[in-house]
Amino acid sequence: MVVKVYGPVYASPKRVLVCLLEKEIEFETIPINLLTGENRSPEFLNLQPFGSLPVIQDGDYTLFESRAIIRYYAEKYKSQGADLLGKTMEDQGLVQQWLEVEAHNFEPPVLNLVRQIMFSSFYGLTGDKKVIKESEEKLGKVLDIYEDRLSKSKYLAGDFFSLADLSHLPFTHYLVGPVGKEYMIKERKHVSAWWDDISSRPSWKKVLDTYGLPF
Repeated sequence: MVVKVYGPVYASPKRVLVCLLEKEIEFETIPINLLTGENRSPEFLNLQPFGSLPVIQDGDYTLFESRAIIRYYAEKYKSQGADLLGKTMEDQGLVQQWLEVEAHNFEPPVLNLVRQIMFSSFYGLTGDKKVIKESEEKLGKVLDIYEDRLSKSKYLAGDFFSLADLSHLPFTHYLVGPVGKEYMIKERKHVSAWWDDISSRPSWKKVLDTYGLPF
């Protein structure tokens, strides 16, 4: 059964696509245009009542929330493709820990920067300078913690690429690209080496080459 992934051009669905490629799982994509409100249609809300992306359909099984989806497939196909969870319970605990850090400490300030710089520019608006400054300061503190962690291990959960690293790909790509804050990564030696490593993975390159940016 081919997995259906909705909204592939957007950031969070790209998490799912990279995971599926890493796990060698066959999938197809279904475009959803947020700008025209396709995510508010009755058909889509029947799949995802909050109207957000991504959603997957795997036979008669439907699941939403990108981190829930990647956890599901990493566990379901643990012995297939790249092991994204770790071999021991301790490894797995660290993967889950850093996945939570990404969700609650890393993404919020990056998302603010995306909204205030990337999205505002698209709509011809000027971002809120105060929000940009505060978000940059918050993100800087998070990245300082990452720098310390990555000075001790190649990847966030240890010496293996995992969901914890994978989950950072879409929004860090925005950060170093359209948002124009690449220096925040590059000025931290170990964070920079880590980003160069994970963003060079064939799975991520394929997702970018195939689906690009939403606008």
